[in-house]
Amino acid sequence: MGVVAMGGGVRRGWLWLVKNGLNRVTAPAARAGLGPLALVRHVGRRSGKTYETPLLLARVEGGFVAELTYGEKVDWYRNVVHAGTCTVVVGGREYRIDEIRDCPYRDGRRAFGRPASYLLTALGRKEFRFLRSAG
Repeated sequence: MGVVAMGGGVRRGWLWLVKNGLNRVTAPAARAGLGPLALVRHVGRRSGKTYETPLLLARVEGGFVAELTYGEKVDWYRNVVHAGTCTVVVGGREYRIDEIRDCPYRDGRRAFGRPASYLLTALGRKEFRFLRSAG
């Protein structure tokens, strides 16, 4: 049995559900520093509004690693790339990010430690980005 790729409409619908459902539940937990969640605070590239997106980030030397679960076309990622900066909030502490760049998938998986790295490998995750902390 093969894997069926999500069509454009199905993908848009799924991303809308995540943005308007799951994110509204996980953002307060991330803001409170609960669990492994972090917030990425970014500015909309068209609206100029500030947004907060909850993500799982791995802390590494010099910054953080993000796994792009939904690819490069999600708003938070496109906004950060467009602006060249964002703020990461982890455990109530803010980190200014001044660079985002590709991270080799083996390094990205390893950054999340065990057992998460095993799960990322089993899921075939290969899109990771390094977010460099500005100090």
